[in-house]
Amino acid sequence: MSDPVDPTTTQAWAELTELKAAFEPDLRGWFAADPGRVDDLTFAAGDLVVDLSKNLVNTGVLAALVRLAEEVDLPGRRAAMFSGQHINVTENRAVLHTALRKPRGATLEVDGVEVVGEVHDVLTKVYAFAEKVRSGEWTGVTGAPIETVVNIGIGGSDLGPVMVYEALKPYVKPGLEVRFVSNIDPTDVYEKTADLNPATTLFIVASKTFTTLETLTNARMARDWLLRGLLSAGAIVEGEEAARAAVAKHFVAVSTALDKVAAFGIDPENAFGFWDWVGGRYSVDSAIGTSVAVAIGPDNFAEFLAGFHAIDEHFLNTPLAENVPALMGLLNVWYVNFFDARTHAVLPYAQYLHRFAAYLQQLTMESNGKSVRWDGSPVTTKTGEVFWGEPGTNGQHAFYQLIHQGTQLIPADFIAVANPARPLVDGDKDVHELFLANFFAQTAALAFGKTADEVRAEGTPEPIVPARVFSGNRPTTSIMAPALTPSVVGQLIALYEHITFTQGIVWGIDSFDQWGVELGKQLALKVTPAVAGDETALAEQDASTQSLIRYYLSQRTR
Repeated sequence: MSDPVDPTTTQAWAELTELKAAFEPDLRGWFAADPGRVDDLTFAAGDLVVDLSKNLVNTGVLAALVRLAEEVDLPGRRAAMFSGQHINVTENRAVLHTALRKPRGATLEVDGVEVVGEVHDVLTKVYAFAEKVRSGEWTGVTGAPIETVVNIGIGGSDLGPVMVYEALKPYVKPGLEVRFVSNIDPTDVYEKTADLNPATTLFIVASKTFTTLETLTNARMARDWLLRGLLSAGAIVEGEEAARAAVAKHFVAVSTALDKVAAFGIDPENAFGFWDWVGGRYSVDSAIGTSVAVAIGPDNFAEFLAGFHAIDEHFLNTPLAENVPALMGLLNVWYVNFFDARTHAVLPYAQYLHRFAAYLQQLTMESNGKSVRWDGSPVTTKTGEVFWGEPGTNGQHAFYQLIHQGTQLIPADFIAVANPARPLVDGDKDVHELFLANFFAQTAALAFGKTADEVRAEGTPEPIVPARVFSGNRPTTSIMAPALTPSVVGQLIALYEHITFTQGIVWGIDSFDQWGVELGKQLALKVTPAVAGDETALAEQDASTQSLIRYYLSQRTR
């Protein structure tokens, strides 16, 4: 890959700097003066309708942002990613999550391998397994069908599958439940298995290398739980052979390390692979999504992948001035680098998306939380923002105060669907209508605020007026879709993947490595003996860590 373009040296950056110096946000005035603003700033991508009109931009700013994308060569970098060039430079890898959702029959050769065919070979295997579990053909060691699938993973092997499973709960096969274990805190395994029947439980261990500390520790604890339960129920007898037979019926793997999979006791035939060009946070549409495929079925999973592909095609082929992921990524750059925005709220008015903000935290912050560019030089701008949020009216009664009247600028994305999965009424009132009234009202309130004169007109006593004034000009993007279908969930994920990519290219960073995750994990291995009471290892720690460990050792009862 060629060296990154320093965005601060571009003509567009200089223009944006000048525009910001003279910029006076006035959403009320802009809407009043320009009846076409909404139409001009509302775009379609797949089934998503995205309204950017309540953002702090005018035509001059948008034009300069598009020129910035061109000057840092976003189109060229985009083409490099889709074609399989090694844009993950610190690991010398292609970045091909987009290949995971290409339709059967498409072709893409990377490093001498036709990857789309390989992708569909794995999908065929995953779908066949999913059908066996769903139909009852796959049984546990006692012959009983599977009722609960427990996915064991961490990071991208957990956040993606659990978010999508929760988002698509209405599509889950009745009588089948999926649970997710990720935290190495032993209470996670305990709570997720405490009320389960080992004879009807299947574990999916998701670890590419089958060496991830948290995942393998949890998998071993789950294996012990399974064997103890089967033994106590008389379902198996003592002995290594019986134990291996039970594990083979109750464990499968998502991994490419077949030797380690076999050593654990899992039949390598029941291991589903993926590739080093799939980053963990970009992997839910790979075999990492096996638990989701089991839950919602192959047809719905295929629709999920088609949703991703629809946004991929939009991002790849739509001019930048109308390209939704590119424009949203550029708006984020505008707020981070020119308004000093530090955080970004994602506010889904759809309860089934209650894990979406948590999913985006890894996608965005692990990708763009970098301080060096892909050529090893320091970044020349601020990078990344903290993503956070909660669903619907829950957030309104918690943190919206800060967004409305705080001193920080917090751009926010509001997400809603026209048709709820569970339409209910309160008497003669459609509750979804009441719910979406809040969605529409909040973006309007943030955009247009409330003046002192408007407050006074309500009869508010003068000393209280300032506390009830809302400045407005708080930027929001509204994203709507007909319903929360598998396709729409795939579209939402792909949208934010490409938003993240756009920002990374502007900042000149490698959005696809995550070295910042590694140091703490490495140190934990060195600290572990000290926590177990090894005085030599304890002496090697810093004074604060020693003190904390000594407190732990003095308080721990076993």
